[in-house]
Amino acid sequence: MIVISHDRDLLDTAVNQILALDAKKLTLYRGGYSDFKRQRRERMVLDQKMIKKQEAQRKHLQAFVDRFRAKASKARQAQSRLKMLARMEPVAALTVNEVREIDFPAPEKLLSPPIIATDDVAVGYGERVVLSGLNLRVDNDDRIALLGSNGNGKSTLVKLLAGKLEPMHGSVTRAANLKVAYFAQHQLDELNPEHSPYDHVRALMPDQPEAKVRAKVGAIGFSGQAGNTLVKSLSGGEKARLMLGLATFNAPHLIILDEPTNHLDIDSRGALIEAINDFPGAVVLVSHDRYLLEACADRLWLVAGGRVTPYDGDLDDYRRLVLSGEKAGAAKPPPQIDRGDVRRAAAEKRAETAPLRKRVQEAELKIAQLTRQLGKLDATLGDGSLYATDPARAAELSKTRANVVAAIAQAEEEWLAASSALEIA
Repeated sequence: MIVISHDRDLLDTAVNQILALDAKKLTLYRGGYSDFKRQRRERMVLDQKMIKKQEAQRKHLQAFVDRFRAKASKARQAQSRLKMLARMEPVAALTVNEVREIDFPAPEKLLSPPIIATDDVAVGYGERVVLSGLNLRVDNDDRIALLGSNGNGKSTLVKLLAGKLEPMHGSVTRAANLKVAYFAQHQLDELNPEHSPYDHVRALMPDQPEAKVRAKVGAIGFSGQAGNTLVKSLSGGEKARLMLGLATFNAPHLIILDEPTNHLDIDSRGALIEAINDFPGAVVLVSHDRYLLEACADRLWLVAGGRVTPYDGDLDDYRRLVLSGEKAGAAKPPPQIDRGDVRRAAAEKRAETAPLRKRVQEAELKIAQLTRQLGKLDATLGDGSLYATDPARAAELSKTRANVVAAIAQAEEEWLAASSALEIA
């Protein structure tokens, strides 16, 4: 079986090999997606080491040639080293695809909780009731994921929360000045195919100067000429990025995302996860991407049997429930637990990775500093006259360079260990 998918969970649990396409070449990796990411990261580190080693060797050979080319006694050796330089094949490093960040603008100030509360609400279409008995609340820092089979009313519920459906019975209370951003896949069809991202943003900023409009277009991922590309020429992922930017344009207090990842590749989904986790307001998610839900949600609501109930199990519990063949709506909900405990546990879970992130950043900073130092040393040692005018200093600098190269290797090992630990966490 050959599977093409952006679903990390599927690729981690259902396949045992990953065939990766990079720079028009195919490379086979053993294991699932997480194994592929680890092996690819390790290979990138080794490639960078090889590139640095080869570059140092090139500079050393070139320095010899520049120093002794004019000397008759050394001409043969110089020619030999020129041939060695010509034969050196450049290391084919893995291509690093730069993934543009996704940024959700933060609200000017958070509102008094709850920002939305429903009291015995029934909602549906026409005379048909889809959901009833809704007694729910959404607070500022909530990350809520909706579970339930297709057709059970998840989209109906988010339309109610977004204010796009009025309750048939009961009441919905919203905080004063509440701003809600609503994104759904069908909205991609609402984009004007003959307009560019710039045109769509300009319509929301009619009185703003050109520089501010261009800056906003760039902030949502369409910098430079990309902002002038017509929507009809954009990929599905680019349209989704544009729609996310337009939906959250006014710095909302609540973001509702209904299947936001359908057109996003794995790396872009990672950018979306970071954007959700960095957003200080509330988020309600409807998604079939388990990795996204596990990375972002700290509350689960089960939509089934015409009701919406808090689900205090985790996604593994829900998976077992689905595979057992039982009707989710008929399942007895787990006992309620204190929401304060849930929030504290979620906050602790998010804080767990902070030390690891710090280790990664410190290692990256150290590598950057040492690399700059190495560049300065190479520039000095590259001057062939230094060996003749001040051989003692040249020897001292060569020794320092060797120490710096060793320190870079050590820092890269520290970075690799910290990065691996962070991904596992």
